[in-house]
Amino acid sequence: IRFDHVTFKYKHGSGQPVLNDITFDIKPGETLGIIGGTGSAKSSLVQLIPRLYDAETGTVSVGGVDVRDYNLDVLRHEVSMVLQKNVLFSGTILDNLRWGSENASEEECIRVAKLACADEFIERFPDKYNTWIEQGGSNVSGGQKQRIAIARALATDPKVLLCDEATSALDPNTTHAILTLIKDINQKLGITVVVITHQMSVVEEICDSVAILDGGVVMEEGSVQEIFANPKTAA
Repeated sequence: IRFDHVTFKYKHGSGQPVLNDITFDIKPGETLGIIGGTGSAKSSLVQLIPRLYDAETGTVSVGGVDVRDYNLDVLRHEVSMVLQKNVLFSGTILDNLRWGSENASEEECIRVAKLACADEFIERFPDKYNTWIEQGGSNVSGGQKQRIAIARALATDPKVLLCDEATSALDPNTTHAILTLIKDINQKLGITVVVITHQMSVVEEICDSVAILDGGVVMEEGSVQEIFANPKTAA
């Protein structure tokens, strides 16, 4: 993934760019942490990758191809997202998993659930994969909901997994389990993972490299060891 002199502003915003002349690369198969405070435009940055928005100037490319040159369905199969608050709808677990890939077989759904460590709790339900999920996922825990959301994101067999504050609403033990899971998925599948967070501890735990965003500008970029060895960054 490459950002090449990217500037972006919202059409109905203040008129000022929220991203200013962003240039950096995300290497294939790495786990990159994008860190920054509230309002630093972390989410705006990654939303340019699956074209939820388009850059004002500059280019965002995936696999050497400008994202604007992709068929949108193809691009969004290649790039999946897991959010802080993922929407589960009323229907079975299988229905929810197929929201990622509507033609997925039951065997494929079980495969991605196993990858996301969701199979272990799904199999304990009396109706297993035919268990009914209430609107919003109110009858499953936060950790279970995130595992289902990760499985759903993997159903498209993506090349890139974007995790936008995916653990910020979870307790510390569940957060650790989900972070371990994300790193394991990266290692098993070799997909590129981008983790958006405001917590340095998240980046230190699972990321290979980090980009620090402030005021819509990449202030620092490099390996986790390089960046966190800098006393100014660590502070």
